[in-house]
Amino acid sequence: MSDFSGELTRPMAEADQVEKSMLSGTGMSIPWLRKQMETVETGGKKEKDFAKTTSACLGLIQEALLKHQWEKAAEYMHSYFQILEDSDAGKRQAAPEIIWRLGSEILYYHPKSNVETFSTFADRMKNIGVMNYLKSVLLLLQISLQHALYLLHHGMLEDANRSLSQAETWRYGEKSSSQDILINLVQAYKGLLQYYAWSKKKMELSKLDEEDYAYGTATQNMRSHSWKTSVNLSALIQIPGVWDPFVKSYVEMLEFYGDQDGAREVLTNYAYDEKFPSNPNAHVYLYNFLKREKAPKEKLISVLKILYQIVPSHKLMLEFHRILRNSDKEEHHKLGLEVLFAILDFAGCTKNITAWKYLAKYLKQILMGNHLAWVQDEWRSRKNWWPSFHFSYFWAKNDWTEDKALACEKALVAGILLGKGCRYFRYVSKQGHQGLKKKMKRMNRAVKSYSIVDP
Repeated sequence: MSDFSGELTRPMAEADQVEKSMLSGTGMSIPWLRKQMETVETGGKKEKDFAKTTSACLGLIQEALLKHQWEKAAEYMHSYFQILEDSDAGKRQAAPEIIWRLGSEILYYHPKSNVETFSTFADRMKNIGVMNYLKSVLLLLQISLQHALYLLHHGMLEDANRSLSQAETWRYGEKSSSQDILINLVQAYKGLLQYYAWSKKKMELSKLDEEDYAYGTATQNMRSHSWKTSVNLSALIQIPGVWDPFVKSYVEMLEFYGDQDGAREVLTNYAYDEKFPSNPNAHVYLYNFLKREKAPKEKLISVLKILYQIVPSHKLMLEFHRILRNSDKEEHHKLGLEVLFAILDFAGCTKNITAWKYLAKYLKQILMGNHLAWVQDEWRSRKNWWPSFHFSYFWAKNDWTEDKALACEKALVAGILLGKGCRYFRYVSKQGHQGLKKKMKRMNRAVKSYSIVDP
């Protein structure tokens, strides 16, 4: 990394010396690298063609990145700077962005990299962009934004804010749509930093007496931060996209100041506006807000129904089932059964004991209510794969060893759906566990009473 970082930290010279400074100096002498580059595409013969040399170097960098060979990639990168002298104007114009993307990736993961090195590289690339300003505004914005995020990752909030403030100044002529979005994103991240300051003030406020003079001062400071934050965040979340952290921060502030209608409008638009991409979190945020508002059950069901269609295995689906189960409508009871089966279709939920408990209990309830057809409808599409997926002899032994309570719940479901001849049920019911004798008797009686398989 010494050669690469040495080039990055070298002081900036005049515009016509920048490229030379990247190429000159003892640090550029890497004989084995040059020899390897010369033989990449020529089979050992010297190749002086500039384009082939830089192309070969780029290929070596990409290969090193794919293999996470950060030190080797840094050495190759050091030689790739010569692309800035390419005679092809198109390649020369595209070079700064390629160098930034590759270099920032290398510095992010390089074991010897640090904040100072990354910042020096970012500043260096900004200066290169300034020299070609009219064509590099987007790149300057991208570099400033990524630099700020890197600083945020390292907890350097003030430095990140300075980088974002600098990014706001990179403008030229009429804004393109891409430039407009990037500027909004820069301002939104400034808003997040202001939100962080606001959150700290809110924590301080909670510890003060309302009659204390400091309480009034803290409240005034919070309002100042909230106004700046709302201005920066509200513009971004009008643009179609996935803006979860920005939306959550904005809504928290709206709720804190009692603007429930504003918060509801933001969340409703975020979840239902067709211009926005499908986003499960948008429906989660809206559901949690409505729940805090103690909204009617019908509203909660309508939100969770959409979430169910997007992510049937979401952790809120068990809560969705409980709401449906306690509804007065029969259609909701039927959907409640469907939701439980759908959860257990997913490999990540196979050991969810709560889901199996709910299904075991609900199957008995549904069958007692003479809704055998509901169970048959759900089982019809699963009878060919659930037995091996959930109820094999292997899983019976495994579940019994790891979690006997889970094995008992699954055995009950297996017995109801597949009858007493099911391997899973047979294995579990024959275990002579002293503490589970009563449970085993109840399980056997339930299977005998409710099994959907003819004896």
